[in-house]
Amino acid sequence: MAEEKTTQEEGTVFVGNKPPMSYVLAVVTQFNSGFKEVSIKARGRAISRAVDTAEIVRNKFMPNAKIKDIKIGTETLTNEEGRTTNVSSIEIILTTA
Repeated sequence: MAEEKTTQEEGTVFVGNKPPMSYVLAVVTQFNSGFKEVSIKARGRAISRAVDTAEIVRNKFMPNAKIKDIKIGTETLTNEEGRTTNVSSIEIILTTA
């Protein structure tokens, strides 16, 4: 997940390698466009950026935003050489309701 993706239907922001402020802007935009819940998803090394994004949104831009749920898990990926590796994943659900 090397790039930021937003899905309008679901209110989801996928966190990759960009600076956290890029994702903060995406989350705030989702809330401003009418979503009551926004999901921030990341895996691997991007997990810390996802946590930073959620905290920046809550503390600086939208103090009324609350963490509704945090889901963690492990995904099994197959690389180009055919080997499987486990990658951690996180989903942070913010709500303004």
